[in-house]
Amino acid sequence: MNGYLILAFASAVVAVAAVAWALWERSKGRMQAENARVQAELMSSQVSASAAGVAEAILKKNEEAIHNREQLAQARLEAQLKPVAESLQKFQEHVALVEKARAEETGGLKEQIAALLLASTATQDEARKLSSALRRGAGVQGRWGEQTLRNVLEQAGLSSFCDFTEQASTDSEEGRRRPDVIVKLPGGGVFVIDAKCSLNAFLELQEAASDLAGEEAREAAGLRHVSSVRGHVAGLSAKAYWDQFDGSPDFVAMFVPLDSALAAAVDRAPTLMTEAMDKKVVIVTPTTLFALCKAVVYGWRVEEQAANARTIAELGRELYKRIATMGAHAGSVGKALEAAVARYNQFVGSLETQVLTQARRFEELKVDHEGRKVELLEPLDTAVRPLAKLPTEPPPQVRLVKGEDA
Repeated sequence: MNGYLILAFASAVVAVAAVAWALWERSKGRMQAENARVQAELMSSQVSASAAGVAEAILKKNEEAIHNREQLAQARLEAQLKPVAESLQKFQEHVALVEKARAEETGGLKEQIAALLLASTATQDEARKLSSALRRGAGVQGRWGEQTLRNVLEQAGLSSFCDFTEQASTDSEEGRRRPDVIVKLPGGGVFVIDAKCSLNAFLELQEAASDLAGEEAREAAGLRHVSSVRGHVAGLSAKAYWDQFDGSPDFVAMFVPLDSALAAAVDRAPTLMTEAMDKKVVIVTPTTLFALCKAVVYGWRVEEQAANARTIAELGRELYKRIATMGAHAGSVGKALEAAVARYNQFVGSLETQVLTQARRFEELKVDHEGRKVELLEPLDTAVRPLAKLPTEPPPQVRLVKGEDA
């Protein structure tokens, strides 16, 4: 029994040992697996750390390279853009100067515009006053037209003292006529200017409104203005001033003191100028009359030059006569001088041969002559320069500008 117990105990011990061995082996396997797992995790962590470090180093190097390239590119870009920046700086400075000058000019322009507006307002006020004054009656318009006509004539160079006559009365078969101005022409001619032209309808035309009703009023006033001008042309043509003055051209000048007034009439009646010329009336304005009077002034200048040429010819002829007379006197003086020289030489010869020879004998006889000596007289051998003979024929005739002989 004890043997069975011992065998059973031994079997039990062997079984326990086997179980313990199996458990130990199992736990050992587990420990090895755990160690392997830990080592694998450790290696994985080390590899991850190494890879992260390498990646971080690579990234750092890449970042440094990229930063260096960016700096280099930025430096190159700055070097390339530096001239552009300088040009932009100069352009900005130029723009600032231009803006400053523009501001100054704008200020000056505003002042000039303000002054121009003031002048325009003053001109409008004066024009309004003139329009009101001209509406007072035909006498005011007539005096204003006469004054404007006188100003144009004087500005052209004509003088009221000798070149034109104002308000000269003439008698004709139809009665007494009094033209406004008679302009004298070179050669004794004259032409007449009349300055009486009604401007009432023209003033109404200018003051009419710009709406539809005003346009109808403007058209009606324009037609009245044309009728007024035509009536004045007919009245001047009937006076026939050209028949009342000797040397007058066959026309009379009708003076309209405003160019715009004639333009308004011609705009509505294009044949107005032709109709007036057919009636021997030339319609003139300050502009055209100034040019016409300038031609008259030029004619007077030519006439004055011709008169001066005649005077110069007379003076030349008289001067030639006087020079001839003086030449004759000079010739007489020369002959007298030649005779005087001859007489002097004869006198010297006689004195030398007849008197001085005897006087020198006193020197030989030791006569006290108190230190005075008889001077030796030389005859004159210089001849008088003869005067060139003047021509005996009369001076040539001077041909004047107009073909007349002086």
